[in-house]
Amino acid sequence: MNAEPITARHGHVRWLICILLFFVVALNYIDRQVLSVLKPTLQHLYNWSEVGYADIAFWFQAAYGVGYVIFGRIVDRVGAKTGGAIAVTVWTIAHMAHAFVTSTLGFTWIRIPMGLGESGLFPCTLKAAAEWFPRSERAFAIGVFNAGSNVGAIVAPFIVPIITIAWGWQMAFILTGLLTVLWLAAWLTWYRKPREMKSISAAELQHIESDPVVPQRPVAWSRLFRTRETWAYILGRAMIDPVWWTFLFWLPDFFASRYHLDLKNYGPPLVAIYVMADIGSVMGGWGSSRLIKRGFSISASRKLAMLCCALVVMPVAFSMSASTQWGAVALIGLACAGHQGFSANLFALPSDVFPRWAVGSVVGLGGLSGALGGMAMAKYAGWVLQTLHHDYTPIFIFASVAYLLALLVVHLIVPRYDPVRLPE
Repeated sequence: MNAEPITARHGHVRWLICILLFFVVALNYIDRQVLSVLKPTLQHLYNWSEVGYADIAFWFQAAYGVGYVIFGRIVDRVGAKTGGAIAVTVWTIAHMAHAFVTSTLGFTWIRIPMGLGESGLFPCTLKAAAEWFPRSERAFAIGVFNAGSNVGAIVAPFIVPIITIAWGWQMAFILTGLLTVLWLAAWLTWYRKPREMKSISAAELQHIESDPVVPQRPVAWSRLFRTRETWAYILGRAMIDPVWWTFLFWLPDFFASRYHLDLKNYGPPLVAIYVMADIGSVMGGWGSSRLIKRGFSISASRKLAMLCCALVVMPVAFSMSASTQWGAVALIGLACAGHQGFSANLFALPSDVFPRWAVGSVVGLGGLSGALGGMAMAKYAGWVLQTLHHDYTPIFIFASVAYLLALLVVHLIVPRYDPVRLPE
C-alpha cells in the first residue's frame, strides 16, 4: 500500500516539534565546534601537540560512546522530554567550564562530562521523531533537524572569532553555553507527546499514529544483540561516524595548515562546506521519503538514497591535492553533504524496523559503535598528522570508501527492512 501523501491538512504541530529539535542540534554543534575553531589559536598559545589534541578528541568520544548507551536506555525509560533535559543540562555545564582550563589535559577532563551529555542528543531527538512522525515522513524529519548540525557548524566559525577577538576565547564557551540554556527553558515549557499536546488536531494525531503502536515494555540487551538489524545499525555507524568526527575536529586545522588560513578568515570555507552538508541532509531524507510516497518499499528507498550519497562522497579522496582552497572546499563539501544524507537514512533504521520502545536502546548501541570508531580514527589522525607533517591524504582516502562499505555491510546483514519482533 502506498504511503499517504504529505499534505498540510494533517496539521503542523509535528513540524514545530521538528524545528525545536533542529535548534537543539544546531546548538549542540555550536558547542561542539567551539574547541575545534579555537584549536589553532589555543595550540599556539599553550603549545599543544597534535597527539595531545587527538587525546582530547579520543576521550570526548569515549565518554560520548558510553553515554550514548546510557542515554539510549534512559530515553526508553523516561521519554524524550526528561532524557533531553538531563542531557542538555550536563553538556551545557561542562561546555561553559571549558573557560577555566588551558592545557590539553585540562580540556580532556572537561570534555568527558561534555561527551556524556552530548551523547544524549540523538537518542532523544530520534525518540521524539519516532513519537511525532509516521515512518513515511520520519527520514525527512530526521534530515531536517539533523541539518541543524551543519547550521551549528556554520555559525560557530563566524561567532567564535568575533567573541574571541572582542572578549577573549573564554567568553566563546560561556556565551554559546547561555544560548543552550534558553533552548532548555523552551523544551521544558512546551514539549509534550502527541496525545498530551492540546494544540494538535485530531487529523494530525491520527496521521502521526497511522503506524501500528506496540505498548511500552523493557527489552534485554541480549535480545537486541541477537537481532540482525541491531548489528546492521552498529556496524554502519562504526564505519561512517569516524569520518564525520574527523571533519568536525580537524577541518579548521586542515585549512590553517594546508592553505595558511587563520582565525579571521577560515570561516567562509567552513561555512560553504556546512551549507553543502545542510543541503545533503535535507535532500537525503527527502529523497527516500519521496520514493516511499511513490510506492517503493522502506528498504529500497533508504538504500537507494544511501547509495547516491555514498557515491557523492568518493571524490573527497583528492582533497589534499586540490590546487586551491575552494577546490578543496567543493570536494569536502560534497563529502559532508553525502555523509549527512546517508546518516539521515541510516539513523532511520532503528525506528523503521524496531518497536518504538526499543529505538533508544538500539540508537545508543549504534552511537557507542560510532564513538569507538571515532576514537580509533582520532588516534590514527593524530599519528598521521604528526608523522606525515599534516598530510591528510590517508584520512581522505578512508573517507572516500567508508560509505559504500557501510551500505554493503547493512545490505548484506539486512536485505529487507522487515519489522523486528521482540519477545514480551
